[in-house]
Amino acid sequence: MKPVKFFFRVLSRFKYYIVITVGVLLVVFLDKNSIMQSFAYKAEITDLKEEIRKYTEQFRSDSATVVKLKRDPKAIRDIARKQYYMKEDNEEIFVLSDDEQPETEQQ
Repeated sequence: MKPVKFFFRVLSRFKYYIVITVGVLLVVFLDKNSIMQSFAYKAEITDLKEEIRKYTEQFRSDSATVVKLKRDPKAIRDIARKQYYMKEDNEEIFVLSDDEQPETEQQ
């Protein structure tokens, strides 16, 4: 019976410390809005801001290309030749690749 009395005596003496410790642990680790979850949200926000920056830059580039296409008829021809490998009737196009071919083992 002595260990039980000792346990309750310690529990009654440090009850405020125990309650505060348990409350802090709940807030830090187990709560929906915990500090750990907050760090995860901040990391996700950083990634999303980087993605927004990338797409904004791409949008500006594409908008400039659209303006160029509307103003200059030669731009359509240039894009067709560069991206889609289209050619005029009196010319030939050779596509050179910079990719290295994997070496094959000879046995």
